[in-house]
Amino acid sequence: MTSSYDTIIIGAGMSGLAAGIRLAHFDQRVCILERHYTIGGLNSFYRLGGRDYDVGLHAMTNFARTGTKKGPLAKLSRQLRFRWDDFKLAEQVGSSIRFPNASLDFSNDIEHLEADIAKNFPSQIDGFRSLCASLLDYSDMDGGDPNFMRSARDVMKEHLSDPLLIEMLLCPLMWYGNARENDMDFGQFCIMFRACYLEGFGRPFKGVRVILKNLVRRFRGLGGELKLRSGVSKIHVDNGQATGVVLDDGTELQGKRILSSAGNVETMRLCDDITEPTIAKAGKLSFIESISILDRKPIDFGFDRTIVFYNDSDSFHWRRPDHTLCDTRTGVVCSPNNYIYDQEDGELPDGVIRITTLANHDRWCNLPEAKYQAAKVEQYDEAIESAVRFMPDFRRYVTDTDVFTPKTIRRFTWHDNGAVYGAPEKQLDGTTHLPNLFLCGTDQGFVGIVGAIVSGISMANRHCLHGNT
Repeated sequence: MTSSYDTIIIGAGMSGLAAGIRLAHFDQRVCILERHYTIGGLNSFYRLGGRDYDVGLHAMTNFARTGTKKGPLAKLSRQLRFRWDDFKLAEQVGSSIRFPNASLDFSNDIEHLEADIAKNFPSQIDGFRSLCASLLDYSDMDGGDPNFMRSARDVMKEHLSDPLLIEMLLCPLMWYGNARENDMDFGQFCIMFRACYLEGFGRPFKGVRVILKNLVRRFRGLGGELKLRSGVSKIHVDNGQATGVVLDDGTELQGKRILSSAGNVETMRLCDDITEPTIAKAGKLSFIESISILDRKPIDFGFDRTIVFYNDSDSFHWRRPDHTLCDTRTGVVCSPNNYIYDQEDGELPDGVIRITTLANHDRWCNLPEAKYQAAKVEQYDEAIESAVRFMPDFRRYVTDTDVFTPKTIRRFTWHDNGAVYGAPEKQLDGTTHLPNLFLCGTDQGFVGIVGAIVSGISMANRHCLHGNT
């Protein structure tokens, strides 16, 4: 007997789980299908050697303090009916942007960044304030504003005359939410500027698993079905409508509508009415992450930053390395220890430093297994060698390591090229060539944990409720 649902959701990442909760609130029969053995997609976690490791989570952007009424975090709490304590976010200590000839510090209060710009770039402070005033509203994700697709670099030049300040401000925003090489859409720039600089960073004490477990608990509590190890091999199309899916094991499920977080190109490839998906080009930007477990806390050797975004020249490098496995000229250093946790939570059991650098998916995936393992060791050493130019050298304190590569990201997300932020061309309204097949997640346009959750909510509200077929 073929099972039938109001909505079938492909992918149990943040956006898929959030959409499932929203629809289940309205008594829809919803099934979330996940090819992997665990939930979360890129923002997942794993256990190795008796330790829990987060995949993807450096910080939750769009931080808001308890009781805040506006902003994405407040919106998702209302829409999913969570309490602030369900996420229990700790605020960042403070982060930095470090280039060879300048450094800027910022926190969850924009006045901190503003004061540092006034100190280090005094001639630019009025321009920075005018740039802040020009930002689009963060909820404008339908692309309707004519400025949305403009070059962020071009818009910034209308306000700022110092090229170095432009490069420095772009660095964290591209690292935390830009699928396009070298430049950003101004609309995406506005969203990430608010997410990182105006709202800032937070983290649950126990990491991303707290968020995921709360989402799954709520979804199942509302009667939703979650099927792990249930990859979709085909989306059936009949008379111009998606009618259901076929799983990898041959099981068929019927659905009135399908919401996919698998990515635009990846979703089109599943449709049995399309032989060559050409609607969008897959993204190229993927990462390698080097994790170091330490015998002491980072503060004990003088590293007090939550996140450091670094670049080794005055020009920010943001493109896939074409001829090497990795590009260590720019990177992100994060310590989950350096958040302001509640005293009742205590301290994390280990000191941790995570370093992320750009990587080439194809080169990593084409390595034979023996060379792949050796390359992980070599690239770990290169990443640390690069990062310690911008932070205290911690190598003597390392007791354990792990590395995940674009090959790992591909396995967790199934995105072409291990593209962390999906395709450069976003489908902002979530529609496809079929009237009842929709997109959510990175290829719809929202990125990051909060962005992905808001994407799931927004696309569920827009396309799967209120009489939509």
